Amino acid sequence: MPKLKPSTQRARREHILDAAEICFARSGFHRTTMQDICKEASVSPGALYVYFASKEDLIAGLAERDRSDFAERFAEVSATPDFMQALSGLGTHYFIDEPAHKRTMCLEIGLESIRNPRVGEIYRSVDRFVAESFEKLFTQLAEQGRIAPDLDIPTLTKVFSTLGDGMFMRRALDPNFDPQTLVPAVMGLIGKLLNVQPDANAKTPVQSKSASQ
Repeated sequence: MPKLKPSTQRARREHILDAAEICFARSGFHRTTMQDICKEASVSPGALYVYFASKEDLIAGLAERDRSDFAERFAEVSATPDFMQALSGLGTHYFIDEPAHKRTMCLEIGLESIRNPRVGEIYRSVDRFVAESFEKLFTQLAEQGRIAPDLDIPTLTKVFSTLGDGMFMRRALDPNFDPQTLVPAVMGLIGKLLNVQPDANAKTPVQSKSASQ
């Protein structure tokens, strides 16, 4: 059998991850089998195991893909002069534009992280990366005088993360969740927590290294 081109291999790997994401969201981590993922992806078990040896490997692949996607989007937030508009765009992507099943899948992985040490390590590594990215951003914004929060930066970041986690959970669990209304309201609350300064957008954009590391 001829060896697949690297681009074809990447596309096939992404296709399998897409299938795993759907299966985990639909049936949960434990009820989903590797055969279910093969069926969803329309690939043979042999083709699947070329890329992923276990469901834990699939979760690691999904986590790394999400981390990379976040890093790319976060780099735009760090680089733009209007960081509140950029944060709003980030919220719109994750809470409105992304398919709801992705949030369900994240909940499934979060629950499994409590029971499965390897999944827990993967899950917490991504969570730390996101939190550290925002903490560095808020620290730099405060140093530049673009925000003046009443809370210290670590506490502010935890509050920010808690709001985001709540939005993720609501979108996954609440059939009446209305992100079109809630995202602007939450952004208004975040603006008050950050205490954005009147001339914040006139100052130099933040060049955060966290998204590229």
